[in-house]
Amino acid sequence: MITGGCQCGAVRYQCTAEPLAWFVCHCRECRKQSGSAFGMSLLVPRESLTVTRGEPRYWSRPADSGRRLKCSFCDHCGTRVWHEPEVPTGTATIKAGSLDEPVDFSTAIHIWTASKLPGLELPEHARQ
Repeated sequence: MITGGCQCGAVRYQCTAEPLAWFVCHCRECRKQSGSAFGMSLLVPRESLTVTRGEPRYWSRPADSGRRLKCSFCDHCGTRVWHEPEVPTGTATIKAGSLDEPVDFSTAIHIWTASKLPGLELPEHARQ
């Protein structure tokens, strides 16, 4: 089981499924959201993800695909905890920084690498 939550602990969640994939995204929106060089997310079946404490708030933004992305966050500390398409697809992406246990960075799939920051070198073995 995967567990996690926001920085202040007001929102907690659990996921009962194994991740379908694990991504490091180098797009501008993920960099803005994370305040870092990239964003990290685990793709999971949406039905396996449940809130165990608190109530996340939501806002949505347009994605490059033309669809809208629904973003869940803690309204106390602002931490993003997961994203999901506004039009359900059956999946959600848990923000890796909100996990209780870290993920193995070496197994991630790097996406939107054409947008990565100059000077950022990906490991030779990294899947893209």
